[in-house]
Amino acid sequence: MSTSARKRSSTTGAALAKAVAEFDDELVVDTFGPPTADARARWENAKRRRGRPRTGRGARVISVSVERSLLERSDAVARRLDLTRAELIARGLRAVLAVEGER
Repeated sequence: MSTSARKRSSTTGAALAKAVAEFDDELVVDTFGPPTADARARWENAKRRRGRPRTGRGARVISVSVERSLLERSDAVARRLDLTRAELIARGLRAVLAVEGER
């Protein structure tokens, strides 16, 4: 071993052997037990799908054609009310359905 290598390695052979002894076993998985309730909850949370939270029965993307001037006016109203375009359209649909007697 070169002098520079000895300077970098201040660990003795016995200490090094003790430090890496846990990696000598082939099947370390046998030492594990079932997960605790906390570990299981964290695992389930990690497996959960990411993305927007589901509202109601979920959302569906649709394509709708709207006259440009109507779209500009609706966007202005949405900005004034601090809503997204989708939220404004959903409010409008709910209002029409309520007037028509739908739930």
